[in-house]
Amino acid sequence: MNTDPHVDGRHQMADHLETVVKDALGRFGEQVTRVEAHLADANSHLKVSPDEIHCTLEARLVGLEPVVVKDHAGTAHQAIQGAVGKLKRAVATALAKHDPRRSAAPRPELDAAVDLPD
Repeated sequence: MNTDPHVDGRHQMADHLETVVKDALGRFGEQVTRVEAHLADANSHLKVSPDEIHCTLEARLVGLEPVVVKDHAGTAHQAIQGAVGKLKRAVATALAKHDPRRSAAPRPELDAAVDLPD
């Protein structure tokens, strides 16, 4: 987990992030090799408005391009929750697109000629 100087990057936040990511992506097993996270405060220089925390997550997948998602919210926890939900959907979609069981294999029963009565 990487943070800018304006976001809480303590051990507790890293543990929370790790738990949430593992819960969301656990079903993909070893197809996900690594997840990198970056938290940043978009408005750190403008203390006039509420903080807007951005969370970027990048999942590394075996044999595929990395999947990157972003979310932003008022707190780091909310931004993480939003990004993790997006990451879960994006990883599922990426893996489904490359699932060999999903490819359209010829089905002999559909290719057989059908004799219709005259």
